[in-house]
Amino acid sequence: MTGVVVCVAVLAAAAVFGLVHRRRDGRIRVRDKDTAELLTAGEIGAELGERATLVQFSSAFCAPCRATRRTLEDVVRMVDGVAHVEIDAEAHLDLVRRLGILKTPTVLVLDADGAIVRRAAGQPRKADVIAALGAAV
Repeated sequence: MTGVVVCVAVLAAAAVFGLVHRRRDGRIRVRDKDTAELLTAGEIGAELGERATLVQFSSAFCAPCRATRRTLEDVVRMVDGVAHVEIDAEAHLDLVRRLGILKTPTVLVLDADGAIVRRAAGQPRKADVIAALGAAV
């Protein structure tokens, strides 16, 4: 009987964890603009976009990173003045640590000055990225 109770408890905990993780993955979160960290063109290895920049932290064997790259490239084609920069997280560990990047893909939305205004860990939806750009421009 005890084994059944333990099994049910473990399954319930796993289900709750899965639902919470699924709900939070890829969500774009708001950053406080007054305390936003600034990134320069030198730090990200490319010029900032005229209106905004989408910075994607990726790793070599990350399947969601490839899908995120396609999504962000689609958004860049749709919105003028927006640039997309992909950074290999493994090759830029100092920057990853400084920004608290815990998983790939992680997408940062920068305004024209390089301030981080939005952040998403996981694969964001195209509509969410477009909406996040509204806060950056």
